Amino acid sequence: MEKAYIFEYLDENDFRKKERSVRKYNMLAYKKLTFDYYPEIRKGNFLGVEVSKNDIDKTISYELKLPTDELFAKVHGEIILHYTVYTEKGIILLTNITPEEILDEGHRAELSTYKGVMISKSNPEKDVFKINLLNMLEK
Repeated sequence: MEKAYIFEYLDENDFRKKERSVRKYNMLAYKKLTFDYYPEIRKGNFLGVEVSKNDIDKTISYELKLPTDELFAKVHGEIILHYTVYTEKGIILLTNITPEEILDEGHRAELSTYKGVMISKSNPEKDVFKINLLNMLEK
């Protein structure tokens, strides 16, 4: 029988906030995460890129890119799930979802969007400028 791993959180409150923000602003990424990626990871099929390995603690850290709109990725960065696998203990520690700033801000307040991309309330001019610049470069 396969080993079933259990999920634990570095900071469950913070992680859930970011997860809800992903659900609110990128439903495709949330559905992939919930219905495809989590079950596979729990079965022991570790998805994503291995970023570090610790032989002493017997841990492996991974980064899994979630489906991200191309324009969003250029403005804010890819949406990435960070997790660490404790191979001997059968635990998967869900550590973070990045880009943190925009996901935290999206949880705290209703963010407006411009051309389908979330706009930060702290620096909206910069985000709108980036989007317009990227759109001009594509033409």
